Amino acid sequence: MSLMPEVITPDWPAPRNVRALTTTRLGGVSRAPFDSFNLATHVGDDPQSVAQNRRLLHESFPLPGEPLWLSQVHGVGIVNAAKAQMDAEGDGSFSVQPGLVCTVMTADCLPVLLTDRIGSCVAAAHAGWRGLADGVIEAAVKALPVAPDQLMAWLGPAIGPAAFEVGPEVREAFCSVSVDAAKAFEPRGDKWLADIYRLARQRLARVGVSQVYGGGLCTYSDERRFYSYRRDGQTGRMASLIWLT
Repeated sequence: MSLMPEVITPDWPAPRNVRALTTTRLGGVSRAPFDSFNLATHVGDDPQSVAQNRRLLHESFPLPGEPLWLSQVHGVGIVNAAKAQMDAEGDGSFSVQPGLVCTVMTADCLPVLLTDRIGSCVAAAHAGWRGLADGVIEAAVKALPVAPDQLMAWLGPAIGPAAFEVGPEVREAFCSVSVDAAKAFEPRGDKWLADIYRLARQRLARVGVSQVYGGGLCTYSDERRFYSYRRDGQTGRMASLIWLT
């Protein structure tokens, strides 16, 4: 049987030498509840299925090398893809060299891809609410050797504002940094609905990145295409990848 994973290609005006994609859950070999294109080794899936899915990723798309799979910890660490070991601890990576595939995995958290207008550098960041509040986007921007106003960002699939219910401590974590963050929260009883896309755009704007694309693909509500940890608990992970050619 021939398998072709279904992916999403960012709709942004990136230079031609910048390649990027986000996988969906469709097109792999993993069995439920990881069905079917799970790329994560840490979620309880059969290791052989994950290995086959990773091979499928290589066979189906022109990746220049093995993606840099990270051990993500919901922090703000951004590693240099040219120096990092496989499974290095971090929540993002960057590269100024062709052929190095910066990669983050998500299943509700927000993947943020970055590049500059001339295609000299790229980065991928994993922005869950903790990392986003603590500054993972700012860390990724700072890691790149260009001025922030030369960068563009793409926001991949994440839990949408109609589904992301959080406690008051989450709202406070953002509002204590910026009063504008209050605009990204809507009350629901004694909880709040958080708009992670809006929070990310605010953080990008604060550091000078005004060219922002994507957002609006909800992992929670689109069960056919996306894994969602909030919806399913035990589930797989999608990957967002970016590299220079």
